[in-house]
Amino acid sequence: MISRLYALYRSNRAEFHRVVRYLAVGGWNTLFGIGMYWLLIRLFGEKNYLWLLIPGNVLAISNAFLCYKFFVFRTRGEGWREYFRCYVVYSASMIFGAVGMWLLVGWLKFDPVLANVLLTGFTVVFSYIGHRFYSFGRKKEELP
Repeated sequence: MISRLYALYRSNRAEFHRVVRYLAVGGWNTLFGIGMYWLLIRLFGEKNYLWLLIPGNVLAISNAFLCYKFFVFRTRGEGWREYFRCYVVYSASMIFGAVGMWLLVGWLKFDPVLANVLLTGFTVVFSYIGHRFYSFGRKKEELP
């Protein structure tokens, strides 16, 4: 993995820096999402833990969208379109992860934690590609 990142750095520094920013935002958004869910649980009580996943995810995805838009991909305009597409990519990632867990744990008898770790790596790559080329992708005529 390190050698691939170094090769990317040598061949395309702009893309390398974008990947680094993406990973930093991912770390930040993970902490943000956990913090928001914790806050919601404290405000509305543990008995609502399942329902509170909804506003927790909306807040986390909205935070991620803003960080991706202004910090990672640095796009202008088309905010609502990109926001909707961001949800599409997150939904596809969630479905991929759920199906992957079902296959790895249910069929191949992997340990659930190990399966989750493996799938997280694939999901990060899938999400980056989805956001790079779909959520925040530009049409060919818009490229510099």
